[in-house]
Amino acid sequence: MNTRTETSGIGTGPGADNGLITGLLHRFTDLCSHIPQTVLAFVARFSIAAVFWKSGQTKVQGFAIDIVNQEYTLGWPRLSDSVVDLFRDEYQLPLIPPEMAATMAAFAEHFFPLLILFGLATRLSALALLGMTMTIQLFVYPDAYPTHGTWAAVLLYLMAYGPGKLSLDHWISRRSA
Repeated sequence: MNTRTETSGIGTGPGADNGLITGLLHRFTDLCSHIPQTVLAFVARFSIAAVFWKSGQTKVQGFAIDIVNQEYTLGWPRLSDSVVDLFRDEYQLPLIPPEMAATMAAFAEHFFPLLILFGLATRLSALALLGMTMTIQLFVYPDAYPTHGTWAAVLLYLMAYGPGKLSLDHWISRRSA
């Protein structure tokens, strides 16, 4: 004799919650699939630009822009006093003198994040920062692969899918079409 009853189409037996959980998971997946690519790209651009910009800010003095902490120093940037020593003693990049490496890194960590933030030459800028990330991973901090993997994933996303509609790249491509 079967004594199990059903209420509102939802069973009360051992596997009854399976349908409810599966339905909720499908609904959640469906909702996630409707997140606009433009939103994902903007969050990716802002986030990765902030990572590299903040790193670049540690390498210079006389110029600082931090919109989150509302700190602004609008002078002529120059390498900070300790950055060349940092490249010589800790980073020890092969083939590049520490003075040149420090200057190149400070420039790249300001220039490419700005381009990415505005969505201008986004794919090429992401490629440049991916190259920098790989250099850091291979030669400077090989144990930091979880962090560098996250950066690489964001940069590869921007390279593959572009900056989205809230970008100068999109605006330029629409004007030239």
